[in-house]
Amino acid sequence: MRRSTVTNCYKLFPFIADVASARYVRGVKYWRRLTGGFAMYAATAAQNSGRFLANTDAPDPPLTLKALFRRQALNRIEAGSTLFLEGDQAKHLYEVVEGVLRIFKIIGDGRRIITGFLYPGDLVGVSLRDRYLYSAEAVTLTRFRTFGRREFQDAVNSSPLLRPQLFDRLCDEMAAAQNQMVLLSRKGAEEKVCSFLLARLRHQQQMNPLTMVIDLPMTRLDIADYLGLTTETVSRTITKLTGSGILVPEGRHGLRILKAKTLENIAGDDDQDGDNRAARRN
Repeated sequence: MRRSTVTNCYKLFPFIADVASARYVRGVKYWRRLTGGFAMYAATAAQNSGRFLANTDAPDPPLTLKALFRRQALNRIEAGSTLFLEGDQAKHLYEVVEGVLRIFKIIGDGRRIITGFLYPGDLVGVSLRDRYLYSAEAVTLTRFRTFGRREFQDAVNSSPLLRPQLFDRLCDEMAAAQNQMVLLSRKGAEEKVCSFLLARLRHQQQMNPLTMVIDLPMTRLDIADYLGLTTETVSRTITKLTGSGILVPEGRHGLRILKAKTLENIAGDDDQDGDNRAARRN
């Protein structure tokens, strides 16, 4: 019975069988391979642990407005939905993460005046007022992050890094408002449409410098309300530019610019970038 039990152990545990048998040397080699593997694993784990500890000692990256908003939860609204209305209490600020918003005002006779379109990375409601100065509505499905105004102001006031960043954002809003005033008061219909298309192209080239395709998710009515034109005038002007070989349709909502320099000449925007830099300096 005992001999049978030992034999069964040998069958179940070959290593023990090797040690117990005359093939002891083979068992020792197996053991060395086994412990050598453990040692290598332990050395690798120690090295990785040291690397992790070194990383925890690295300095924190500089605080930015984008990093501040990244800590907040991600929300979404469908196309056509309202984010807030003009005159609502300005309890929150918003960062657009994905999609497009239109901001607008309704004037006394009921007409809608679109004052701008906002894209990923833009902040909404930055103006330091107790109530929103305009309404914000989604052009497409839009994802955004929300930050309480009081908490945001406390964070900015307590950080010397955030204050100049907020000031830059406010300067950008002022420069955009000035450009819009020039667009509406001094330019003709064709110039307005070309300026709008150039602005979209330059915005998209910030992400892809080589692209000549602009995406226009907004309707012709949206563009008309932004430029102070009628829908028919916007459509007629784009058709004329297409017939002149300056641009061609690209997909459902896109236009490919074929002659950017000609578009600039028609818009009169050759030195727009220089004007923007001057506005920022002033």
